[in-house]
Amino acid sequence: MENHIKTTSGLELEKIKEIWAGMALTAAARARIEEAGPILAERQLQAALRETTESRQLLEKFGTPPLVSLEGMEQILLVAEKGDMLGPEQLEQVESALAAVKRMQDYLSRGQQYQIPLAFYGENLQPMEEIRQQIHQQIRGGQVEDHATRELFDLRSQIQRTQEKRREKAESVLRTHRDCMSDSFCVTRGGHLCVPVKKEYKFRISGSVIDKSATGNTLFIEPTAVQKYEEELSLLQIQEDNEVRRILYTLTVMIGDQLEAFQENSRILERLDYAFSKGKLSMEWDCEAPVVGTDRRIRLRAARHPLMDRRAAVPLDFELGEEVPEGDRGDTSPGETMPCRGVVITGPNTGGKTVALKTVALCCMLAQWGLHVPCREARVCMNSQYLCDIGDGQSLSENLSTFSAHITNVLDILNRVNPESLVIMDELGSGTDPTEGMGIAIAILEALRESGCLFLVTTHYPEVKEYAARTQGVTNARMTFDQESLQPLYRMVIGEAGASCAFAIAERLGMPRAMLEVARQAAYGSGAEVQSPLIQASGGPRIQKDSPAPRQKDLSGKFQRGDSVMLYPHRKIGIVCEPVNDRGCLRVQLPDRKIWISHKRVKLHVAADRLYPADYDFSIIFDTVENRKKRHDMERKYTGDMTIEYD
Repeated sequence: MENHIKTTSGLELEKIKEIWAGMALTAAARARIEEAGPILAERQLQAALRETTESRQLLEKFGTPPLVSLEGMEQILLVAEKGDMLGPEQLEQVESALAAVKRMQDYLSRGQQYQIPLAFYGENLQPMEEIRQQIHQQIRGGQVEDHATRELFDLRSQIQRTQEKRREKAESVLRTHRDCMSDSFCVTRGGHLCVPVKKEYKFRISGSVIDKSATGNTLFIEPTAVQKYEEELSLLQIQEDNEVRRILYTLTVMIGDQLEAFQENSRILERLDYAFSKGKLSMEWDCEAPVVGTDRRIRLRAARHPLMDRRAAVPLDFELGEEVPEGDRGDTSPGETMPCRGVVITGPNTGGKTVALKTVALCCMLAQWGLHVPCREARVCMNSQYLCDIGDGQSLSENLSTFSAHITNVLDILNRVNPESLVIMDELGSGTDPTEGMGIAIAILEALRESGCLFLVTTHYPEVKEYAARTQGVTNARMTFDQESLQPLYRMVIGEAGASCAFAIAERLGMPRAMLEVARQAAYGSGAEVQSPLIQASGGPRIQKDSPAPRQKDLSGKFQRGDSVMLYPHRKIGIVCEPVNDRGCLRVQLPDRKIWISHKRVKLHVAADRLYPADYDFSIIFDTVENRKKRHDMERKYTGDMTIEYD
């Protein structure tokens, strides 16, 4: 991970992940986004891209899904697993989580009618309506509801009546001995109902002194007549507390018995949250699904940098790795073609060269993260590494100049590059003497070309443009510039080198022609040519290419109706009610519901012909009693408008 961060610094990946993480609701999804990196297994990447496409389809058809954060559920389930008692607030949190599961299941069920595979995750969600209803009926407002049980209602009613009698008796004492009281109302001290008695009359009131005022002039006495109600009230409150704890423990045990289902719900919701975060990002940036392959080609149409204002960004068209004509070069015959592995981009300062580099790198990287790409059309290749040298890298603490930092980074890149890498270098050879910098730039390009990687570099050196024009597998590209207005146009033209815009600007601003001529001669004098690379690549991670897809097997006979099967990974037993369809899924009857599941997660337990006779009526297992009765009536006589509803 450290090397990945080092070699992709300058691409602002942290900002992209921050925006992406803002689309997620659960901590698990945000953590997964934080750890996201290029997927190297082709099959895994294709699955990730399909997931992004499916989530966007659901978002476009049905709007934002009713996902919620399940923060705190892990701690609640841990309490239930240990056998401790859950409090009312925790139980209400469980109820909210189950209600969210139900809403999510309903949302996904609408997507199943469009055969969107991601929607079938709803089949594995378990709303556990019985537990949710039980909590809803017994817990409300952070406490156990009065009507949770008949016994609790009776106890609380007795407590209320006893409290009223206690107050009536205390107020009677207050009225009878009004001249002994310092106030005209009763007060509660330490849980006891007391009357405020003047100090000098304390012996006239029969009872226990519970407290006194700050000055000591008033004593708070619990009258003897009130004490018997206090004892009765304490006993009732103990009974009430026992009943409340019994209710809470009962609900906790119900939750503890379904721990596996709760954990499975959490895993599914977290995965859905991650999938929908990708779909939301695709819609936010107006992206398209890329075509990704292992052949070394990149083609982007109307690509945009994801962090730039969409209205201000000039769309970029780019191709690399395509077969391009080489007939105009001295080392190939007319009409001969060869793959272009490297592009040297030239053009004026502030002309958009660096933005173009970053746009290409980010589009490829986002696609390899399993995300959609901010462009109209994208055909990108998988890369085992993204190796970048962008920014000056100057560091006073490490005693590195701009040039030293560049060279240190470049040497690291050249040591790690392999034919499956994508290399991005900005301002190649800058930061030192122009002649020597030019030579080093050409040596670096030669090393990259011989490694077989794909590379994009920017430069201002005319000798590097000439190198690209005459070298196989390397081509020039320029960022356009309006010579009249002296303004960059931010468009890339591949196959052409950039013009000397500095002279055009100087001439437009009034520099004498004689001075310009001297400048041209000084700038374009002959120079030495550096030929061979100095570094040999040592390779790095490799892409795991998918083997050619085998012909689709006919799975219709793999399972028969009535087969007893084992469902993995939870090793549940079910009965096949619908055999495998053309999408590789079969429908299985579980004890409490029917679900669709991939045939890869199902293993035959006992074949149907060993469990049932040949003419067995499976409607006994799969249909309701009501439907079977209706079918029997239909077979015997005319039944008018009677209909049978199937699940």
